[in-house]
Amino acid sequence: MPQPTPAPPPPEHVAIIMDGNGRWATNRGWPRLVGHRKGAERVKQIVSAAPEMGIKWLTVYAFSTENWKRSTEEVLGIMSIFARYIQREADRLASEGVRLRFIGDRSRLDPKLQRLMSGIEERTAGFSRLNLTVAINYGGRDEILRAARALAQEVADGRLAPCDITEAAMAERLDTRGIPDPDLIIRTSGETRTSNFLVWQAAYGEYEFTSTLWPDFSPDELAAILVRFGNRQRRFGGVTPK
Repeated sequence: MPQPTPAPPPPEHVAIIMDGNGRWATNRGWPRLVGHRKGAERVKQIVSAAPEMGIKWLTVYAFSTENWKRSTEEVLGIMSIFARYIQREADRLASEGVRLRFIGDRSRLDPKLQRLMSGIEERTAGFSRLNLTVAINYGGRDEILRAARALAQEVADGRLAPCDITEAAMAERLDTRGIPDPDLIIRTSGETRTSNFLVWQAAYGEYEFTSTLWPDFSPDELAAILVRFGNRQRRFGGVTPK
């Protein structure tokens, strides 16, 4: 009897552009911040489900460098949600073996929030069941620019030769150093833009766009997307053998 075809391996690293919180609330006649709070609850569900799906690394786009253009009320509300999430979820993340870290430029964030971020990173540094990365005040171009400036400074100081600027050298100076590139990038809400997310890292990532607004994005939908991902052929510039 023919042997059953083994299931394709799940992506090791899934990155998600969590879009649609505000629209989800507006569609129901509620303030936009209600949608952001609901979105934070959805993060908890996806984080809990991800390891059982074989996902080892999960990166979520929470606040971009462009999101400062929103109203002061909304920005302050989102930052408050971040702080509450860190405070309330620290014990649960630790109990579930989740390591949490943040990427993005922290210099513009409130010092109290920065301390909370550093604290939970230190507390969960020893865990590895799931590596959760949250992008706050993050932009792919900004990240590359900061890395390029760091390399330029090292060259100016005589600590690095221009010929030693390699892809590996650049990657080591990005916010994501030590984190593997994403295999799969998902964007919710029906938008089909990459929105300056992981510009360098997603060069060979597979994309999936769904019309589901983030507060409605369920573990079941994530599982269905992983099945579709498993049916894709990733050639990385090569040719599939006949």
